[in-house]
Amino acid sequence: MARMICVMGESGSGKTTAMRTLDPGTTYYIDVDGKGLVWKGWKNQYGAGKKNYTRSRDIPVISALIHNVAEKAPSIKTVVIDTLNTAMVDKEVRGMSEKGFDKWVDLAQYVWSMITDAATLRDDLTVIVVMHSETVRDEMGNVWTHVRTNGRKLEKLVLESLFNVVLLAKRSDAGEYVFETVSNHSTAKAPMGALAQEEPNDMGLILKKLEEY
Repeated sequence: MARMICVMGESGSGKTTAMRTLDPGTTYYIDVDGKGLVWKGWKNQYGAGKKNYTRSRDIPVISALIHNVAEKAPSIKTVVIDTLNTAMVDKEVRGMSEKGFDKWVDLAQYVWSMITDAATLRDDLTVIVVMHSETVRDEMGNVWTHVRTNGRKLEKLVLESLFNVVLLAKRSDAGEYVFETVSNHSTAKAPMGALAQEEPNDMGLILKKLEEY
């Protein structure tokens, strides 16, 4: 089964920047936001001509791309989907004229199926799903951070349960961009002993540590 990693965080928390250390020769990047990547020289690393980069906001198309890479590109070891929330918003906006609850059921099915199907792919594949986070405060004043989704159906499903690792991208008190791997106030998680409580904003390092675990 493929390793599934969720990277969540607020806008500007370093989610995409963390991908700068991945090997372009073994990485396939699905740019859902369509804005391009955020580090200098990325166009020399990723592009349609290199067959390692695609822009799409259609969830079934994204799912098909993951399967195609898994089946036909054995040299690709990592697939990045950045950012899934944009695909969800796109589906919602395009369905504004639809009435009833069915459109939310469809969205939940699309997202759930994409993630669960990706998890069944080859063992040497890692699928990284980048998502926005949301921090809420309950009536008791407790703060909780989790992935942001569209529609109550997806909220009830708890997408984090589908991932082996959930990383919270954030800026530390020292002003450094880091990944939080476990917290009493978020859904961040990692296999016990695999990662430190805080790790550098470096996805290449994260994958190396998980491989060595």
